[in-house]
Amino acid sequence: MSVLPVIHAVTTDDIVGREDFVSLAASVMRAAGPRGAIHVRGSALTARRVHDVAAELAHHQETTGAWLVVNDRVDVALAVGARGLQLTTRSLSLEETWRAMARSPSAVPRPSIGASVHTAAEARAAAAPVAAAAGNAAAWLVAGHVYSTPSHTGEPERGMSFLTEICAAVSLPVIAIGGVRPDDVSGLLAAGAYGVAAIRGIWRAVDAERAVADYLSAYDAVLDARAGSAAGTAPSA
Repeated sequence: MSVLPVIHAVTTDDIVGREDFVSLAASVMRAAGPRGAIHVRGSALTARRVHDVAAELAHHQETTGAWLVVNDRVDVALAVGARGLQLTTRSLSLEETWRAMARSPSAVPRPSIGASVHTAAEARAAAAPVAAAAGNAAAWLVAGHVYSTPSHTGEPERGMSFLTEICAAVSLPVIAIGGVRPDDVSGLLAAGAYGVAAIRGIWRAVDAERAVADYLSAYDAVLDARAGSAAGTAPSA
């Protein structure tokens, strides 16, 4: 599998429903490059809409290096050649998904699979290999919601202790989601997250490309600080 992206731009029904969504998504993919992923997600979208949007973005996946991740729809992910498939509580189980992919022609590329989790128990279940005849464990987890967000109106945030527990429970890369802003990236990575996901922080920004750059800059600042710390503690020759 290619290196998993660290910034994930997750959509909703109303975002995908925008007339300019494909062009906006293409600009986000260009800004993010191989370190970014776009999740095409929408529970109220028709299968045709999901397929048509994903098919258009599959081209930009190839030209930008950013990942196209399709939520829930195994058939669409396979049909358009998406690099990723995100399973949610509405999806087939991990094992059912692997079996469905095994039935597709061998020439069709298999997407890597991520799983959305809300408890440490769910995280451990997703990280456990499924039946040998079906496939393997998930490749990454999306854990949330860490902070309060309009996507979960009336539901309290799960907080940093939740994220720390998830990251400690598994060895898989964990993507933190839920009200994440660029200023939050440092704390989330310190808690063990591999990367972050955002909805409004990218799609509702005045300049979505600039927003992606801000998330990436925050991520790079953490890496630079870690590298500097490691260099400072290295024994001298």
